[in-house]
Amino acid sequence: MNFRLLLLPVLLLGLSATVAVFPLGSADAFAQDQQPIQVETPAEAPSPQPAQQQLQPLANGLLDAAVTDLNKARKEYALLHDSAKQPGGDDETLVALSGRADELGRSIAAVSAKLKPRTSEIDARLTQLGPVPKEGQPPEAVIVTQERDRLNAERSQISALMLDADNLTAETNRISMQLVEKRRKLFAETLLKRTEISAGTLQDAGSALIEESVSFRDAITSWIGFVLKAKLGSLLAAVLLSMGAALIFLVGGYRLFRRYYMQDETVESPPYISRLSVAFWSTLIRTMSLAAFLVTSFFFLSNFNVLRPDIAPILAALFGFIGLVYFVGRLSNAVFAPFRPHWRLVKLSNKGAYSLTWCLQAMAVVNGLDYVFDRISESMGSPVVVTVAKSFFAAMLIGVILIAASFGSPMLAKNGDPDAPGRRWPHGMAIILRGLGILVIFTSFIGYVGLARFMATQMIVTSAVIATMYLGIQLGKAVSKQGVFAETIIGRFLESRLKLGEVALDQGGLVAGLATYAVALLTGIPLILLSWGFHIQDLELFAYRLFTEIKIGNISISLLGICVGILLFAGGYLVTRWFQRWLDSNVMARGQVDLGVRNSVKTGIGYLGIAVAAIISISAAGIDLSSLALVASALSVGIGFGLQNIVSNFVSGLILLVERPFKVGDWIVSGTSEGIVKRISVRATEIETFRKQSIIVPNSELINASVGNWTHRNRLARSEIPVSVSFDSDPRKVMEILLELVRGVPKVLRNPEPHVEFLRFGPSSLDFEMRFYLSDLSDGMETRNNLRIEILKRFREEGISIPYPHQELHIVRDSGRGRRTDVGDKKLTDSADGPEGESDAAESILSSAEDRVPDAKSTGRRRGRSAAE
Repeated sequence: MNFRLLLLPVLLLGLSATVAVFPLGSADAFAQDQQPIQVETPAEAPSPQPAQQQLQPLANGLLDAAVTDLNKARKEYALLHDSAKQPGGDDETLVALSGRADELGRSIAAVSAKLKPRTSEIDARLTQLGPVPKEGQPPEAVIVTQERDRLNAERSQISALMLDADNLTAETNRISMQLVEKRRKLFAETLLKRTEISAGTLQDAGSALIEESVSFRDAITSWIGFVLKAKLGSLLAAVLLSMGAALIFLVGGYRLFRRYYMQDETVESPPYISRLSVAFWSTLIRTMSLAAFLVTSFFFLSNFNVLRPDIAPILAALFGFIGLVYFVGRLSNAVFAPFRPHWRLVKLSNKGAYSLTWCLQAMAVVNGLDYVFDRISESMGSPVVVTVAKSFFAAMLIGVILIAASFGSPMLAKNGDPDAPGRRWPHGMAIILRGLGILVIFTSFIGYVGLARFMATQMIVTSAVIATMYLGIQLGKAVSKQGVFAETIIGRFLESRLKLGEVALDQGGLVAGLATYAVALLTGIPLILLSWGFHIQDLELFAYRLFTEIKIGNISISLLGICVGILLFAGGYLVTRWFQRWLDSNVMARGQVDLGVRNSVKTGIGYLGIAVAAIISISAAGIDLSSLALVASALSVGIGFGLQNIVSNFVSGLILLVERPFKVGDWIVSGTSEGIVKRISVRATEIETFRKQSIIVPNSELINASVGNWTHRNRLARSEIPVSVSFDSDPRKVMEILLELVRGVPKVLRNPEPHVEFLRFGPSSLDFEMRFYLSDLSDGMETRNNLRIEILKRFREEGISIPYPHQELHIVRDSGRGRRTDVGDKKLTDSADGPEGESDAAESILSSAEDRVPDAKSTGRRRGRSAAE
């Protein structure tokens, strides 16, 4: 039996090694898998070997699904590899391949993600089963051995599948990187491609342009005929839907947002923030409305099959041309305001603003038409020389416009009159404009037409987008200033509708400023990236990775998951607060539950709800805290020492809520603190003294120290009033009077019965104490006050006097010195004789003073003579 137990681990180890080795095939095959795939070479890289083909099948649907998914991924990888190694290809094709590679990588990662929870379950179960018994130990049950073997076999299969998935992911990532590198090379080659510019080239381009015009005319004519004959209904439907889109985006946007971007002619001197707001929102909202209308119109025309493959790119370029020209025109009119100098954002003369507006619009028109003609040439199959000639003349025109603009005088005159002739550009600005114009022209002349065209485009598009972003950032900065948001249209609306105060409006200004920053950046940055050669699919992929998988080391963070987690936590917090209020006001209040119990229940529900919301939000965010276990264990000692008081107070707060030695509303005494408990929180308890001072006491002090609670079980309390009378008063009569008075008070309880105690014979009085009980100790002060008044009134009626202490001073002779001195022997006595004892003491003081005066004088004379001698 012991021999079998020793042989079993050896067999399991051999089986695991065999299963782990077989998925990889031979060492040579594995080495081939690790070699980078060269897209440019015809040599075909082998795809990862199917590891699961050598696995013994298990009755596990999860493994079967993983094997099926990996087989599909392997087939997709083979197709992707064959497509990627094809030479040539344009940017659109490479972008599509990159999208397929990214989708393949996500599908493979999903397979591994599905297998990881099962791996954790197996490891946990193996830990529960424990290790294999060693030699000399008692053998384990057969069913335990069989369970361990089954789990180890399944664990080996899952490991092999995950290793195969990792290899396939690595190969897919290599293809993705190679596609990106190929796109970069293609972009650089397109920009730096040189074409000889000569008279013969331009002559050939002119001849080809004539042929292209005829082909384009024929294509348009045939397309119109085709639409009128076969697609008239589809065309009308698309046009109607496009008009509906126009009503929604253009007219609807104008009616909804015109108050925020319309320039008010009645305002003669609008503030700077108003000018910024009108410029930014008029440019952004109107351009986005037009862009939405153009996109939806093209979508309807395409989906109704109205556009032919040769016409669709031309119409898309035409729509882009309209959007670009409108955007540049809106921005230049908003910033320069050629016809409204009081709304102008820059210091320009009227003539200068008008000329700069036309220069910018002319550059936008030239650049847009160049792209429209380029699409026409591509659709008509024209030779490349036609596109080169068109771009050459477009770049020349843009360069000439820049140089001409540099010689203008657009700056505002020194006297500030916008109608006066303006001043020239600052010297540096004029040099920059001329340098850019000359650079574009020179680049075109030496044959780099693509580079010149790219530079001209970026001067227009990128500059316009950056200018719009700058307006948005400046607007956000202005709105964020203290007290500014309250003066805006939105601020006044919120103040009148929601009755917001100054502080709330100021915080709203911060939020509005951040929102303006976000709108400016999220709108401008994608447009700049698109103009610099990025594709829409690149931006979608970047956004997907940004919001779903940000990897820091081995930790993967999902911004989208974090946002969802925050929203879930906020929702759970609000639901918890609502349930607390509902339970307190509808259930416990109607049931007349004690106030302290209600507070404890509300606090406990609050802790429980927040804890559950936090767990749900962390799970939704996809944050794996197990990777932080090492850091947490290293910091646990320091955190334990640093937070021990906080943890102690927190645990003490939970004990106070559960044990309830006192509750909210109790009158307690702890050390030097005495007052009413107002709130029991996580860390401390708030006590309000009778002078309305709030004292925050840590919970641990209330747990570890003695606490007196006047209202622990009930509010019943005993109250006492001490009373002293003269020696000649009748004690029984005094007691009867006191009992009669206290029994006449309605708030004094009859059970326990009030009584009067004869306490002692005082130095100058007979001391009594009246004791009685009240149902609510908060009535004690008022009851004692009223009783004292009644006692004093009744004693005067009955002739009972209340004594007060007297002071006697005795003068004695100092026999040792032969002279009379006063001795500070003061005896405080309480005389019951009243004024008689007081007069005797006064006579004694006067006589002693008279006897002492001559002796004092003679003594002083004797001392003087002695000093003189």
